[in-house]
Amino acid sequence: MSGDGHRVAPERRALGFSAANTALSKLAGLVVGIVLARLLGPSEFGTFAVAFVALMAVLSLNDLGVGLAIVRWPDDPRRLAPTVASVSVLSSAVLAVGLALAAGPFATAMGAPGAAPAVRLLAACVLVNGVVATAAALLQRDLRQDLRLVVDQVNLWLGAVVSLVLAAVGAGAMSLAVGRVSGAVVSGVLLLGFSPLPLRFGWDRALLRRLLRFGLPLAGASAVVFGIGFVDQVLVGHHLGPASLGAYVLAVNLAGWPVHLLSGPLRQVSPPLFARRRDDQPAVRAALGSVARALLALAVPCCVALAASAEQVVHLLYGAEWAAAATPLRWLALGALVRIVAELLYDYLVVVGRTSWLLAVQLAWLVALVPAVAVGLRLGGLAGAAASSALVGLVVVLPAYALALRAAGTPVRPLLGAAALPALAALGVVVAVRLPGVAGGPDLVVLAAAAVATALAWSLLLVRGHLRLPDDVRAPADAPRRGGPGRAEVAR
Repeated sequence: MSGDGHRVAPERRALGFSAANTALSKLAGLVVGIVLARLLGPSEFGTFAVAFVALMAVLSLNDLGVGLAIVRWPDDPRRLAPTVASVSVLSSAVLAVGLALAAGPFATAMGAPGAAPAVRLLAACVLVNGVVATAAALLQRDLRQDLRLVVDQVNLWLGAVVSLVLAAVGAGAMSLAVGRVSGAVVSGVLLLGFSPLPLRFGWDRALLRRLLRFGLPLAGASAVVFGIGFVDQVLVGHHLGPASLGAYVLAVNLAGWPVHLLSGPLRQVSPPLFARRRDDQPAVRAALGSVARALLALAVPCCVALAASAEQVVHLLYGAEWAAAATPLRWLALGALVRIVAELLYDYLVVVGRTSWLLAVQLAWLVALVPAVAVGLRLGGLAGAAASSALVGLVVVLPAYALALRAAGTPVRPLLGAAALPALAALGVVVAVRLPGVAGGPDLVVLAAAAVATALAWSLLLVRGHLRLPDDVRAPADAPRRGGPGRAEVAR
């Protein structure tokens, strides 16, 4: 094998482990989630959702964004790691204490005072996340996705087993909190054991200033991203209470499947694909067009099929008790398309250096989302909140990204053209679900019709060349490594 072949192999190996880890986690999470939802019911599930929203809000600020610096650091990280560890642990300890103290008022404001003990317990996840932030960043820097697979699967399965046992004996929402903390602690110990460097603390003032200049804007951006992802859940919990929040969160989780399974793996390869062409504008634009065409060909029929069969999906998987989740799922599945496209355009604009536009788009998204969801809730309950979220994506987010693309000198019309045939194929999926003898029939019949129609749509798009990517879709060793360790990885 040539030298270049040896250089490429680690990235391809890491991508393979990352994809396997994602697939295993999502499949196991779906199965465990179904069992827990049936054991707990909407009210207890919603009570935990209140606590989880609080946890995610704090994790969006955890470690002040400095963990990512290790991944991007051009030199030996040995000098940097002790200062990063000190900042991460100190900031996470402060945030964990703050979360524990605010648990009561927050839970009451969310209409679920009983969630306060779970919020206080989940504060432990914040501290664990800060302790292992440096180890997680070092493993990502070294492309040790094989070790991350072990860590994440232990986290998932240990937490799931603990939660299921406690839920079966009637522990309610606390069963989920105890399971999550158990998985976080044990997987955190594994991360520290797998780390290329031992956990050490230090305080280099010169490095500290550089770290904070690098990390604080990222922490602020993470807070905005949290707002975009969770503001609808906060408003639903505050206005409608834990049972409605439980149904809404279940719909959010189901709608997120196309995002995780379609957009997630592609995001592992699209940034380096764009990066190696960034000095050649026609080439990088062509790469964006190729990736967008393939992504839309996969995502549009899938999301439309989920929206068209939402009632049957919820009823078959979770039972009649969760029927309230079906209507918001229809809208959230369509809103997932916006998120999939937004993630692709985000990666593209990062590579071409239009990060100021990205912040503007994210802020516009959040500013529009808050009043829209509030009005939607007042007018249409859960369905209104979900529809408002999807509408903001359509009329605010996508046009804002179009302006950002134009500012980057990238034409928008080819991307619109790439969506035309997938949209037509998705219309066929809707027709198949509404056929006489299918619509109103047994759940399995409707879902089978949706699945067959989606497969046929993908086959058509494959024949038409929409699923063809550039031949060199793999991450080269000299491509910039993107992203940092997710702040919620251990807590999840």
